[in-house]
Amino acid sequence: MRYLVVTALATILVFNGCSADSGRSGGSDSDSDSDSDADTDTDTDTDTDTDTDTDTDTDTDTDTDTVTDTDCPLGAYSGNFEIVTPSDITTLAGYTEITGSFEINCTSCTDLSELFCLTDVGGNLYVYENDALTNVNGLGGITSVSGGLSIQSNNVLTNLDGLSALTSVGGYLLISGNYTLANLDGLSALTSIDGYLNIINNNILPDCEACDLLDQLTSGPTSTTANNNLDDSCTPVPANCP
Repeated sequence: MRYLVVTALATILVFNGCSADSGRSGGSDSDSDSDSDADTDTDTDTDTDTDTDTDTDTDTDTDTDTVTDTDCPLGAYSGNFEIVTPSDITTLAGYTEITGSFEINCTSCTDLSELFCLTDVGGNLYVYENDALTNVNGLGGITSVSGGLSIQSNNVLTNLDGLSALTSVGGYLLISGNYTLANLDGLSALTSIDGYLNIINNNILPDCEACDLLDQLTSGPTSTTANNNLDDSCTPVPANCP
């Protein structure tokens, strides 16, 4: 009896063991590992750098030389004065007026710039026989000549621009024998001549220059002579052309 029980137990154990092994061996192991890693990195860097640098530098430098009392301390020169050497120019420098007549007759003078203080001549003004003088720029301050004005026989004088401030001549105006004088532009401010006007024997000065001068005058002259200059045809013909 004890033998039968043991045998039965053994049989049961064997059977259960086989069943367990059969269950384990018949199992299905499906390991599906799907790792989808989509890494989309879009880096858009739009950098627009607009640098507009506008630098406008407007520098207006106006330098106006003004004659002061310090520059011209001597006032009026009483009487007549004549320049015959360059040293005479230095002697007259600083005076603002000559009460008498003023003569410039210097064969070696080339520069009148020291005379910039002069504004008035009380008598006649003579500029004649200056063999080295190409301009009269030092006379740019003179506004009136109470007597006559004579510009005569200056062999290398090319222009009268130094008389650009002159507005009135109290006597005659004579322009004669200046062989290189090409125009009268320097007399553009002149409006009055109380005596006669003679423009003669200036080899390269067109006759039309005399006509243009007459047109700009508001007073005078008493008579006009213009001949033996460069003959030309004025177009149009000025109203007062002789």
